[in-house]
Amino acid sequence: MARSRQFDEGEVVARATELFHRRGYHATSTRDLGEALALNPSSLYRTFGDKHALFLRALDHYQASESARCTAALEDDRPVRLVLREWLYSMVEPTDLPGCLVIHTATELGTDDPETSRRVDAAFQGTTAAIAALLRRGIAAGELAADLDAEATADLLFTTLAGLRVRHRAGHDLQRLRAAVDQALRVLG
Repeated sequence: MARSRQFDEGEVVARATELFHRRGYHATSTRDLGEALALNPSSLYRTFGDKHALFLRALDHYQASESARCTAALEDDRPVRLVLREWLYSMVEPTDLPGCLVIHTATELGTDDPETSRRVDAAFQGTTAAIAALLRRGIAAGELAADLDAEATADLLFTTLAGLRVRHRAGHDLQRLRAAVDQALRVLG
């Protein structure tokens, strides 16, 4: 008779997400995961398959929660410039886990792993699309210039966001990061 699990799988994935976010994929060993998650190797392998499979689950978990947060922030009906400014500022606020797991993954793993690369690309596209939708709303409402290219501007703002998140992870000064946000938003006119 098989023994029942003595742990909450969702909670384990959430804790693994934090560990991968803090340390990165390569710097997190299976032993580290076992210790941090209080799982023996057989439970870890039986439940998740291997470190890579657990990492993909952690990346999915992170992206689901970040997507929900991003969507809620960018669907705010206040003036577009204010929404973008507050959202970008929130990306560089001091936190226990600075930066973004998806961006860290992109810089650490690049295109070496197709499954990871697919998830990173989907996350980047989703965020860029949400920014573009907000910009189109601003154009339609007359808040932004009618000739503003929403897609190109969304790409620019996303690229700015990615750089901000890397600089945030590197511990750069908050005031300088906020000044960079303000300068980037000047492109909106």
